[in-house]
Amino acid sequence: MSTAQLYTKYTRVWIPDPDEVWRSAEIIKDYKEGDKSLHLKLEDETLYEYPIDLQGNELPFLRNPDILVGENDLTALSYLHEPAVLHNLKVRFLESNHIYTYCGIVLVAINPYEQLPIYEQDVIYAYSGQNMGDMDPHIFAVAEEAYKQMARDEKNQSIIVSGESGAGKTVSAKYAMRFFATVGGSASDTNIEAKVLASSPIMEAIGNAKTTRNDNSSRFGKYIQIGFDKRYHIIGANMRTYLLEKSRVVFQAEDERNYHIFYQLCASASLPEFKDLGLTCAEDFFYTSQGGDTSIDGVDDADDFEKTRHAFTLLGVKESHQTTIFRIIAAILHLGNLEIQAERDGDACSVSSEDEHLNNFCGLLGVEHSQMQHWLCHRKLVTTSETYVKSMSVQQVVNARNALAKHIYARLFNWIVQHINKALHTTVKQHSFIGVLDIYGFETFEVNSFEQFCINYANEKLQQQFNSHVFKLEQEEYMKEGIPWTLIDFYDNQPCIDLIEAKLGILDLLDEECKVPKGTDQNWAQKLYDRHASTQHFQKPRMSNTSFIVLHFADKVEYQSEGFLEKNRDTVYEEQINILKASKYQMVADLFQDEKDAAPTTSMAKGTSKISVRSARPVIKAANKEHKKTVGHQFRNSLHLLMETLNATTPHYVRCIKPNDEKLPFKFDPKRAVQQLRACGVLETIRISAAGFPSRWSYHDFFNRYRVLMKKRDLSKNDKKQICQTLLEDLIKDPDKFQFGRTKIFFRAGQVAYLEKLRADKFRAATIMIQKTVRGWLQRVKYKRLRQAAMVIQRYTRGHLARRLAEHLRRTRAAIVFQKQYRMLRILRAFQRVRNATITIQAFARGMFVRRIYRKILAEHKATILQKYTRGWLARTRFRRVRGATIVLQCYYRRMKARQELKALRIEARSAQHLKKLNIGMENKVVQLQRKIDEQNKEYKLLNEQLSMLTSAHSSEVEKLKKELVQYQQSHRGDGNQLVSLQEEMEQLRLELEKAHGERKVVEDSYIKEKDLLRKRISDLEEENALLKQEKEELNSRILCQSEDEFARNTVEENIQMKKELEEERSRYQNLVKEYSRLEQRYDNLRDEMTIIKQAPGHRRNPSNQSSLESDSNYPSISTSEIGDTEDVIQQVEEVGMEKAAMDMTLFLKLQKRVRELEQERKKLQTQLEKKEQESKKSQVIETKTEVTSDHEDFAYNSLKRQELESENKKLKNELNELRKAIADRATQNNSSNDIQDSYNLLLNQLKSANEELEVRKEEVLILRTQIMKAAQQKETGKNMESITTNASWPNSDKHIDQEDAIEAYQGMCETNRLLEAQLQDQRREHEEEVEALKNQVDAMKEELEKQQQAFLQTLQLSPEAQVEFGLQQEITRLTNENLDLKELLEKLEKNEKKLKKQLKIYMKKVQDFEASQVTVPAERRQHERNMQVAVQRKEKDFQGMLEYYKEDEPLLIRNLITDLKPQAVSATVPCLPAYILYMCIRHADYINDDQKVHSLLTSTINGIKKVLKKHNDDFQMTSFWLANTCRLLHCLKQYSGDAGFMTQNTPKQNEHCLKNFDLTEYRQVLSHLSIQIYQQLIKIAEGILQPMIVSAVLENESIQGLSGVKPMGYRNRSSSMADGDSSYSLDAIIRQLNTFHSIMCDQGLDPEIVQQVFKQLFYMINAVALNNLLLRKDVCSWSTGMQLRFNISQLEEWLRGKNLQQSGAAQTLEPLIQAAQLLQLKKKTSEDAEAICSLCTSLTTQQIVKILNLYTPVNEFEERVTVAFIRDIQMHLQERNDPPQLLLDFKHMFPVLFPFNPSSITMDSIHLPASLNLEFLHKV
Repeated sequence: MSTAQLYTKYTRVWIPDPDEVWRSAEIIKDYKEGDKSLHLKLEDETLYEYPIDLQGNELPFLRNPDILVGENDLTALSYLHEPAVLHNLKVRFLESNHIYTYCGIVLVAINPYEQLPIYEQDVIYAYSGQNMGDMDPHIFAVAEEAYKQMARDEKNQSIIVSGESGAGKTVSAKYAMRFFATVGGSASDTNIEAKVLASSPIMEAIGNAKTTRNDNSSRFGKYIQIGFDKRYHIIGANMRTYLLEKSRVVFQAEDERNYHIFYQLCASASLPEFKDLGLTCAEDFFYTSQGGDTSIDGVDDADDFEKTRHAFTLLGVKESHQTTIFRIIAAILHLGNLEIQAERDGDACSVSSEDEHLNNFCGLLGVEHSQMQHWLCHRKLVTTSETYVKSMSVQQVVNARNALAKHIYARLFNWIVQHINKALHTTVKQHSFIGVLDIYGFETFEVNSFEQFCINYANEKLQQQFNSHVFKLEQEEYMKEGIPWTLIDFYDNQPCIDLIEAKLGILDLLDEECKVPKGTDQNWAQKLYDRHASTQHFQKPRMSNTSFIVLHFADKVEYQSEGFLEKNRDTVYEEQINILKASKYQMVADLFQDEKDAAPTTSMAKGTSKISVRSARPVIKAANKEHKKTVGHQFRNSLHLLMETLNATTPHYVRCIKPNDEKLPFKFDPKRAVQQLRACGVLETIRISAAGFPSRWSYHDFFNRYRVLMKKRDLSKNDKKQICQTLLEDLIKDPDKFQFGRTKIFFRAGQVAYLEKLRADKFRAATIMIQKTVRGWLQRVKYKRLRQAAMVIQRYTRGHLARRLAEHLRRTRAAIVFQKQYRMLRILRAFQRVRNATITIQAFARGMFVRRIYRKILAEHKATILQKYTRGWLARTRFRRVRGATIVLQCYYRRMKARQELKALRIEARSAQHLKKLNIGMENKVVQLQRKIDEQNKEYKLLNEQLSMLTSAHSSEVEKLKKELVQYQQSHRGDGNQLVSLQEEMEQLRLELEKAHGERKVVEDSYIKEKDLLRKRISDLEEENALLKQEKEELNSRILCQSEDEFARNTVEENIQMKKELEEERSRYQNLVKEYSRLEQRYDNLRDEMTIIKQAPGHRRNPSNQSSLESDSNYPSISTSEIGDTEDVIQQVEEVGMEKAAMDMTLFLKLQKRVRELEQERKKLQTQLEKKEQESKKSQVIETKTEVTSDHEDFAYNSLKRQELESENKKLKNELNELRKAIADRATQNNSSNDIQDSYNLLLNQLKSANEELEVRKEEVLILRTQIMKAAQQKETGKNMESITTNASWPNSDKHIDQEDAIEAYQGMCETNRLLEAQLQDQRREHEEEVEALKNQVDAMKEELEKQQQAFLQTLQLSPEAQVEFGLQQEITRLTNENLDLKELLEKLEKNEKKLKKQLKIYMKKVQDFEASQVTVPAERRQHERNMQVAVQRKEKDFQGMLEYYKEDEPLLIRNLITDLKPQAVSATVPCLPAYILYMCIRHADYINDDQKVHSLLTSTINGIKKVLKKHNDDFQMTSFWLANTCRLLHCLKQYSGDAGFMTQNTPKQNEHCLKNFDLTEYRQVLSHLSIQIYQQLIKIAEGILQPMIVSAVLENESIQGLSGVKPMGYRNRSSSMADGDSSYSLDAIIRQLNTFHSIMCDQGLDPEIVQQVFKQLFYMINAVALNNLLLRKDVCSWSTGMQLRFNISQLEEWLRGKNLQQSGAAQTLEPLIQAAQLLQLKKKTSEDAEAICSLCTSLTTQQIVKILNLYTPVNEFEERVTVAFIRDIQMHLQERNDPPQLLLDFKHMFPVLFPFNPSSITMDSIHLPASLNLEFLHKV
């Protein structure tokens, strides 16, 4: 393939650009060999001629096809070069917001400067266990790769994180450690993973600071080794640190800060514990205020300080040590604020003794104040002869102070690192480790000093290791695939490393200059010029004699030599250190001990930069010892140790890129990015890959991708490898451009792009052909459609014209007819109008004349009347005037007479006689009233006396009767008149009975009348109700037609909210249960481990019964209802002692509950006593006697009859069971088929005859027993009478009266009266109950009618909208009630149907086995067995549904029924048979009132089930089996508990099987908890089976063949962590597994509601895992995957419908996945599309929608990418949503489970125990 073929028209290239580094352009003219320029068109449509160097023939870089842009792996690009890498990173970072990208073995991480939701716990779980190439690039994928390779290859791993300051190294390392802490959590309770994470805030506080490039820049390097045991759990960690930037303690540049710990401590200075530190705000201290602003936006230093203190505490640092640490840090701040005063022209200086900061410094460190004051300003000079003390200048004192502050901080830093390592250290043997290296990247500033030199030296070493590792991997890949290996030339930076570290290199010369007494930086620089001037990687600047240039692999850097010697020496004065060594605080003194004096440290072994103290002059006595190591020498040694560690591990590389210097989110600066890409070795990786065969395809993927280029005859071959070879040989003529490996095809750079171009051309040609054909077909269809339409239009037009003509003719004829009729009508109407007018005129004229005459007569009449009334009025007026005058005269006269009489009366009134007359009348009245009162009082007293007399007479009569009764019972003399009185009493009773009959008839008549009235009233109400219902339905229909269903929606939403709250509450409760089970499991594990540890060869095992006794108190006690149990318990307490009894909680609970029961019984008895007393007052003594006697006889008779019936019933049932068993046994033993039916009929006849005989015998026995009891009573009464006659005779007769006859007659009459009275009371009671029921029914109907009327009236008064809502509410309520009733009925019918089907299958199978086994039964044996059966059948008793066992057989029962039971052993029996057997054993223990037996059996059952589940913790069938049995046992305890709420569906027979004595409510709660635990284990097992299948089956499997296309893949699909075998699954595999789960649960009788909840949970897990994987994988976010996904989901929905699980809610859990599939298939261009997506994707969060759109990748060139503007439009539409922040679904979320009560229709006595269970020790009761 020539150059001319590549550089053709429309090909896009990259050209250099000063602003954007690289710029895209398009060729507008084909390039030919020899052209001096290339004609291009830029993206802004401007034309450009690109000059070509003919000698070098350097053409611009080719641009990759758009389909390759945005790839996860840069090595997947066809053209591998710098502009392609830069463009791919830019597209992923800006358009898709992807900060991670693979570049071969390197993960490139771009700092987004924004918190992204991609580091949550669910993301860690999503990446855990995944292959590296399967998921989108992520730091978690690199960590998982390291963890997986460590586990598989058993080789230590390293993750090397590097980059510039502010690129995100520390954060990346922190997330990697968090991944290991989560995935490899500690196996013990040491919580080591939390300690590893807790070290991060401490190291950030003491080692990180704000710089101009980063707010949280690490100013040291660290290498953390995380240790793992053999099970790959974290057991410990170790940290090494490198090159702490000590100069930052005393100096900060503009806009920078000191280490965070200083500001955190100042922010918390107001706390009480820090008052003595003497701190104020950070602005007041010199060491913290040099950079200006002391705060960071968005950072709370006080809050961070609390986190730091918490981390110290978590790592086990004592409070005293923490206090000392903070004192030392505060002392450093005070040291920086010392005021140094110059003296004697600046040659000497001093510090005031009153200096507050000096006092604080000395006080905080516990040193001598005067000594420190002196030696801060003086130094000691030691010569061979004497010692001098010399004063220092101000500058020297400042330098010494700063050196001391740096030294103190460095020592404190190393001490903290050592203690962190101690806290993370473990005594367990380390099996392997993973190291995380967080180290500074290549640095170059305007002024570069010693720190930058060491940093760049370390990066040179790391780059060399990186290059060799990449080269090694390439070589291994080629050798593995059998590709001929050719040496690839790559950059080797060994000469640069030799320049720095070799003999007489830069570091050696620096150390040598430090040894010289008067060595200077200028002398050292001159030595460098002299020694290395000719070296390739060393240069001397032209304009400086104190600087030098080193050509590093990334860039050349100019270093200023000033300060190199001082920083390398790290000098501090020995006198100051000695003062600190003498501190009164032990920790401060230990901090400054020399390494030779202190305990042996591991600082150098661990790579820490421990810096020893060097005095101002050499010590004489140590002259013969090795010279002190310099900082450069220590750093070189620690770096060599680090490289040895890295070379012994498998490295993984993370390169952090800083996108811009302004720290703006998602802003990409190409210049800075390219600079860092060159520096971090990414481009070197690309260059090495491009030099060989960078593009690699498996034969299968290549065949699927490029099969369109193959010929038909080639496709017919079966060997895909041979087909691929033939295709490539035809398409690419140069054999050097590709190589065939064992499993892959290797391509040179650009070949895949060429193949993509050929494929696109083929598609384009096919598309044009399809378009041509389709367009022609569309035009033909359009023409035919137009022609047909024209013909139809013509036909309809012609018909229209014809119809219009006919219409015109008809209308013409009709118009003539209309005209004729109209004219006739018009003339007729005119004539009638004239005629009517004439008649009207005549009528009016005649009426006028008549009215005139009438008015004249009327006027005359009225005048006569007026005259009459006027004359009368005048006469009356005259009369009234005369009468009035007369009256006036009379009045005046009478007034005169009255005045005279009044005057006389007044004189008389003053006289005494008048007053006497008045008083005589008043006295009479008073006397009358007094008499009346006296009479009434007399009557009242008389009535009271009569009442008291009656009361006393009544009481005396009662006493007399009682005495007579006593005398009658005790006296020995009889009276003959007593019989007469008895006869009289009998007569009275007969009369009363007749009266009662009469009253009864009256009551019955009134009852019949009331009943008829009620029926009539009910019928009227029903008719009225029907009318109201009809009116209501009509109103509702109108309302529904007029309004929408708003109220229904509100109700549904409220119901959903209530359900959601209920689900959350239930979820919280079940989470607690789950946590309890987890802790219990953990406790069991620890106990097992302790048992294993404690067991020794000479030890002896404890008896097994001890543990069972200990577990008895784990479960609640049983409530008994017998007093004897309580007495036994009390006696037990007295025997054992109060101390032991006080410790027994079970005993205490029993006593407490027994006290409550006795209190309740006492209250009941008291109420019954009060009722009896009231009844006894009303009844007569003799009646009481007869009733007591008769009641006693009746009770004895009834109890006797009941016992007889029960015993006979037991006998019959036992005989029937034995007969059936005998038939079944004989049927299995017979060997011939002759006379089977005859023998069976014979047995049935015998059974019938036996039953008839049994009935006859039963009646005879009852009669005899009754006669015996009567005879015994008569005999006893006769004895009493005989004793009476022996002592005295009857007083009224000398004859001997037959006493037995009299007594028998009396008793007969009493019994007759009692029976009649009982019948009458029964009828009254029935009548009252019926009347009460009818009244209640009528009241209820009245209430309902009133409610309906009120509702109707309220509805009429409301507005139309309110009427609509009210009507809907009423209708919804009614429909809801009806639906609930129907649903309950339907569920019952379905359950019964299923149970009957199962029973039918079982019985059919038994019948078939029975028929098959009867073929070989001999006739003689049958006859013998027939005779035997008859005999056995008559001896067997009735089975009561209880099983009896001995206490010592309980372990055997648990072992045979629970521990050793296999589900297959009871598969052919009744489902949940063990549960029924256990309940029958419990019922027998309840029947015999043995609470210890019930308690022991239930406790052993629960423990046995837990033991089985723990043993089979991965067996779905076993777990499902015991979930079904536990639930059935729980249902049985509810169904037969005696609670009315659980007995509604019981049959009378089942009600007989209820528990009688114990209340097992608390055990039901324990079983409910156990059921929840088993359910959660079942879900865990099912999820463990399904989870590996989901991604492969749902997302990757091609269920629709040929729909998806394969894209070019990069290096990561060759990841060493990928499994060798094919682990792909199809959707059929998931469906088969689901079928298996469903059949197992259904066959084992698990409740349908629980089965539905299981599949709802499993389908949620399928949805969550598939959606999470979709959100983290770019390769599956395409249109074709959406189609495949939707098809697969439809298959799962079809399966749900086939299994009748639509109501389970499982389909609804798939809604997010369905919407994700639809989102992949929808159009994504316009704003209408955005609105459609927002309205459709309601189950997806905003982040999920945006993430899928960002990940969406076209598989072919013809698909279009989603634009950034469209994604922004989507975000604008979704702003109002309040979605949760997390991106992924929690696939471990578990819905709360419900165990609805599901009673069984099986009775206990119908259950058969199979012999295979080995339960012969159980006896049927």
